[in-house]
Amino acid sequence: MALGAVSIEQTEQTIKTAGDAREAVDRLCELYQTSVRNLRGALKTYLDGGAAPSDADRASGAFAYPELRVTYLPEGPVPPVSRAFGKFSEAGVYAQTVTHPEAFRRYLEEQIELLAAEYPIKIETGLSAQEIPFSYVLDGAADLDLNAASPAELVRHFPYADLAGIDDALPNGERPSEPGKARPLSLFDAARTDYSLQRIRHYTGTPVEDVQDFILFTNYHRYVDAFVEWAVEQLKGDNDYESLSAAGFVHVDAETKDAVGEVTAAPWRRFQMPAYHLKAPNGRGITLVNIGVGPSNAKTITDHLAVLRPECWLMVGHCGGLRHSQRLGDYVLAHAYLRYDSVLDRDLPVEIPIPPIAEIQVALSKAVETVSGDTGETLKRRLRTGTVVTYADRNWELRYNQEARRINQSRSIAVDMESATIAANGFRLRVPYGTLLCVSDKPLHGELKLPGAANLFYQRSVSEHLAAGIEAVEILKREGSAALHSRKLRSFDEPPFR
Repeated sequence: MALGAVSIEQTEQTIKTAGDAREAVDRLCELYQTSVRNLRGALKTYLDGGAAPSDADRASGAFAYPELRVTYLPEGPVPPVSRAFGKFSEAGVYAQTVTHPEAFRRYLEEQIELLAAEYPIKIETGLSAQEIPFSYVLDGAADLDLNAASPAELVRHFPYADLAGIDDALPNGERPSEPGKARPLSLFDAARTDYSLQRIRHYTGTPVEDVQDFILFTNYHRYVDAFVEWAVEQLKGDNDYESLSAAGFVHVDAETKDAVGEVTAAPWRRFQMPAYHLKAPNGRGITLVNIGVGPSNAKTITDHLAVLRPECWLMVGHCGGLRHSQRLGDYVLAHAYLRYDSVLDRDLPVEIPIPPIAEIQVALSKAVETVSGDTGETLKRRLRTGTVVTYADRNWELRYNQEARRINQSRSIAVDMESATIAANGFRLRVPYGTLLCVSDKPLHGELKLPGAANLFYQRSVSEHLAAGIEAVEILKREGSAALHSRKLRSFDEPPFR
């Protein structure tokens, strides 16, 4: 039996009403911990030579995810709320399975409280009809001898990660509400979330709970070096930053003697997209992820980070300048995207426009002005706003005659391999996005990225560019979530939770 083995009748028997958001999340935690204990215990019994769980065990919901249910049935029409999230589009029953509720407590309580403040709602918790895959409870279970049984044996007796039941149909707009059935509370259910939590740890080499609300992506490790040095200095300063979590599962703080050395010596090279988290209370710090080069990595990591519901993600990487007037070290603030990346075409058709998020555009522009000290015409010459074209093929220049016409038609001012992917996935998954690139070469004007010129560029530009990205984050943090989350990210038929 796979996901969904629990009977609907059984879930109804476990439903209890909660008086407020905190009480609801407390019970979600209790139900989840019980199911995890049951699943680990059953696995241990079987691996030690005992019996497999019975059909009755499975039908009782012994391994089930908890479910959060919110009912809103007003006597009149649904009142309009201008906020982008924390609102109902229609009356009805809304439900979602939940994993790791303690880790998501802040988010869950915030979203429930927003609804409770605007509407007369009934909050309930119980067991769901979706079971926890056994592979998701193995961390911390050192007493389980997995060599005692083959994976084929385990999937016969235990719930497993059946990919037939894990998809992005809801955020892709492919799963309309059905009459008589509960509507979704959020974009991702428990099984989809667990799938991504495992991948985040695998790709970044860091604990998933260390990911912060504000995320920077880069495509060069030199930015990591600059970020680590800056972050370690912040740990010694008068601010909210508490510690730095680095790829290779390393933590340093203000008391660490050689913090930069420890981070540098960590086995970060084992991980495809190493991450670095400058942690602050309530997750209000900054995460930097070196996604490497290419749209595939960009889609992969944003697919997974989206389940954490970050406040925003920003691309701070290198690009090729396409205008003669641009100079190495100039900035490009993406205003639109020409999507030649292709990796999202099936999820988000290329004819769907990717609008700029005004609040992020303003923050990035202010950040460049603050960090560079440039103003007026000097700033205008150095900071260009326009279309960025993102390719999947790094050697697109070898098709210059074919590509030049489309570049001219689109009025593109820069070319890279990640920005459109990150922006498009932010739009698709309702995470505010933005792009601030730094011109590292000018392929159409004979200034190719060769070692000598590139090294000189890196020495001059990396620190200032990174500082601009960090300053943009600080501006957005000061403005708060309500200002950041634009209604242009939401459709007419959205789940209530952000």
